[in-house]
Amino acid sequence: MSGFKNFILRGSLVELAVAVIIGTSFAAVVTAFTGMLMSFVSKLSGGKEANFDEFAPGDVLVGPFLTALVAFLILAAVVYFFVVVPFTKAKEKYFPDEAEGTPADVALLEEIRDLLKAKA
Repeated sequence: MSGFKNFILRGSLVELAVAVIIGTSFAAVVTAFTGMLMSFVSKLSGGKEANFDEFAPGDVLVGPFLTALVAFLILAAVVYFFVVVPFTKAKEKYFPDEAEGTPADVALLEEIRDLLKAKA
């Protein structure tokens, strides 16, 4: 029973659960935003719904694919510009990469090594 308790209380499991909950909620926001942009596109196209489902050149029904592709591209742009870019900038600002070069502990060990070589 203690193994199950350890599994349930493991930090990564809790983090994963929170990520799924937040991700699901965020998906609803992005889907609504995509719908809003699709309605904006339909207004630009003269009031017709931005839906290519009936498009079938040469009797090959490619319309549903085109509708899904446009919705995906809008969704990907929203995620990239409103999540990935701000997250990357915030990460660089608040958690900068360590400076290039030898870490302090390695530099100290090299200095001790050089001093021991000089004595011998």
